[in-house]
Amino acid sequence: MADDRCDLLCLDLPLAERLRGRRLDAAAAERAAARARALADPTRLMLAAALREGGELCVCDLAWISERPQNLVSHHLRALRAQRLVRSRPKGKMVMYELTAAGEALLGMVLDRIGENVPA
Repeated sequence: MADDRCDLLCLDLPLAERLRGRRLDAAAAERAAARARALADPTRLMLAAALREGGELCVCDLAWISERPQNLVSHHLRALRAQRLVRSRPKGKMVMYELTAAGEALLGMVLDRIGENVPA
């Protein structure tokens, strides 16, 4: 078979109908895809991994760790925060960031499951 299509109509209708009734709806699929896209950028992935290892960190720390300019780090942190993968809080004149439970879970699936040697 040269392409990825079935040459026969071999539908398992009871199974297909049961799965169709429980499928992920379009809105939920879009929200999940947006979260996945947030970690698809190498800089955001690096920042999330640093937060996993370091806990709560400020933009200055993350810029130093990632060797990226602070304005770029802030931009990427806003994208992660928009998807609720990180949360922020003011601490005096600083803003501190940490991973959310959702961020931890998604990062774990992205890094740990592919066998990356990333500190936990």
